Amino acid sequence: MTDDLLTLMKSRRSCRHFLDKAVPCKLLETLIEAGRFAPSASNVQAWKFCLITDPDLVRKVDLFSPGLSGKPPVILAICSDREYAGKRGGVAASEILATIDASMAAENIMLEAVSLGLGTCAIKSFNNAAVRKLLKLPPQIEIELLLSIGYPDADPHISLRKPLEEILFYNKWKETCINE
Repeated sequence: MTDDLLTLMKSRRSCRHFLDKAVPCKLLETLIEAGRFAPSASNVQAWKFCLITDPDLVRKVDLFSPGLSGKPPVILAICSDREYAGKRGGVAASEILATIDASMAAENIMLEAVSLGLGTCAIKSFNNAAVRKLLKLPPQIEIELLLSIGYPDADPHISLRKPLEEILFYNKWKETCINE
């Protein structure tokens, strides 16, 4: 891992307060391009991306999303086509792997957003039925999560991370590295 990539990862934070400033479509498409190149189990690529940029629709989705805050100018619905995933990769692809793939796409998008000076926040607390209806999604499309996107109005809070000694072990539970 390059120092630049690790620095980028360390600087990514959830942003919940945004400037009242539109995000150009070209930047939004760059984010989706980053998502498109995320890993995908068996290369199924069942993800679908809905960029919500209409201010009225953003406000309506916000009404049904208690986890959303900060009045973002853009909301991205990261979805999975569960029917397609099932046809290409079976039950596991439809029920589990499509969600994992969407999560990896979300991380790529969030990291690319940081590199472009944008803030994001992943949201899972939303009224699924209401947001589905607002977006007019067909039954086979599942909303995996929402991402708020915009220009941060301040530096996001840096939360502490657990030390490696607390989360890492080698080979067996609680063993340390033997190649030192």
